[in-house]
Amino acid sequence: MICPTCKIKLSEELINNVSINYCLKCFGLWFEKDELRLIKDKKDETINWLDIDLWHDVSKFKIACCQKFCPSCRVPLYEVEYDDSNIRIDICNLCHGILLDRGEFKKIIEYLKKKANYEILNNYAKNLVKEFWEVFTGPETLKEEILDLLTVLKLLNYKLIVQNSKITGIISGLPK
Repeated sequence: MICPTCKIKLSEELINNVSINYCLKCFGLWFEKDELRLIKDKKDETINWLDIDLWHDVSKFKIACCQKFCPSCRVPLYEVEYDDSNIRIDICNLCHGILLDRGEFKKIIEYLKKKANYEILNNYAKNLVKEFWEVFTGPETLKEEILDLLTVLKLLNYKLIVQNSKITGIISGLPK
């Protein structure tokens, strides 16, 4: 595969048991379908329940043509703004591959951490119901969806401990 930016051969690396391609010159990363999600889930387990869903909210959808070509399909890539993060990523409409420029993976992880904190504090019940429903209908495997649900439940526990330190003190003082 050839780097869409530098036009040199992409190298291959195994990261968290997922093989991705990257450019030695511009440090761009090429993720084939679902590889970005898999690596994101292994990078930080507290955000594994947040799906990388570029198409979820049509009102936030912003797309533009770009001058880069898919290293796999050789068709033009499209530049898509990642949710409301102001991070612009390049995607292939055919193979659903994603090209991230240098530093964009880190920005996406930081954005998802902020979003997870907000969602847990402000929309906990809605997210819990959503994750429960995804166990039966979700886009990921049953095991992955159950792990997502368990992560949200674990985050509730942390939220209760932080927000209700008096209750935690009382519970921890109870006889065992």
